[in-house]
Amino acid sequence: MVFLINDLHPDGMRIVVPWEAMKEGESVFVPCINVDSCRKQLAGISARLGVPLTSRKRIENHILGLRVWRTT
Repeated sequence: MVFLINDLHPDGMRIVVPWEAMKEGESVFVPCINVDSCRKQLAGISARLGVPLTSRKRIENHILGLRVWRTT
């Protein structure tokens, strides 16, 4: 599988999020076990695109992951 530079893949599975299309205040849940790796990838994406992102570790519907918000 090919991972693009702005895709997430903390557990080896490609997760595509349209970062540029997200509006301020919108969020997405990223299911993952390796939340530290996901946070590092999010930091890189945020820096490359100039899109401010905030994340919180969450369990939603019995699934571990990160809730990611586009912030100001």
